[in-house]
Amino acid sequence: MLTILFSPSENKTSGGTPSNTEIFGAQSARESILQSYGNIIASSDETAISELFGLKKSIEIAPYVTDYLAELKMPAIERYDGVAYDYLDYSSLDSHAKEFLKEHTIIFSNLYGPILAGDYILNYKVKQGNSIGAIAPERFYKERFSYQLDLYLAKSDILDLRAGYYDKFYTPNKEFTTLKFLKDGKVVSHWAKAYRGLVLRSIAQNQTDSIEDFMKLEIEGLMPKEIKRVKNKTEVVYEII
Repeated sequence: MLTILFSPSENKTSGGTPSNTEIFGAQSARESILQSYGNIIASSDETAISELFGLKKSIEIAPYVTDYLAELKMPAIERYDGVAYDYLDYSSLDSHAKEFLKEHTIIFSNLYGPILAGDYILNYKVKQGNSIGAIAPERFYKERFSYQLDLYLAKSDILDLRAGYYDKFYTPNKEFTTLKFLKDGKVVSHWAKAYRGLVLRSIAQNQTDSIEDFMKLEIEGLMPKEIKRVKNKTEVVYEII
């Protein structure tokens, strides 16, 4: 089985429906950080909320507060709305590809930590790198979920498509594969998000279920250039064509 580790997005799609479905791992392990976030939202402290969100305009802040208090949820893979998710274009995939992503993708949320792509989450906003009250999410989740993730991923092939920041949340303790993208011999940084989205889309469309099958996958616009192995990490370098 192939499991893909993926980053969240700063931007979210508003709305959703009430839902009580459980999410990945032990909900009790998230209790203190979710309570801290909820307390900030319920406080109506505009300065504290603005700092947490990394937003200044009331019109930008309002949807996150309104949706959260109304307890409106939707699957994480549908909630996130940024460059990687634009290129993934989840809504245009067929039902089989959608279900594959929901079951095979773990997204590392700045509020919820590791969640399956199909898990229902509230509309939230935490600027990357910000603490939630006194809690630093990356340290909080690394301490509480690394062991659970090790067990969950024990029989999986791991493709790590996360941005480097999310290594702070979890580092695989077994062999895993990452990707690097080059354009004219130079490492692509910001637009790497787009190519991660395209890679995830191709995996879903082809129901790719192992690293061996992934290595055979032809991805439009990308040409394999080099494979580097350091300890338990294999890095596949692609040239953008």
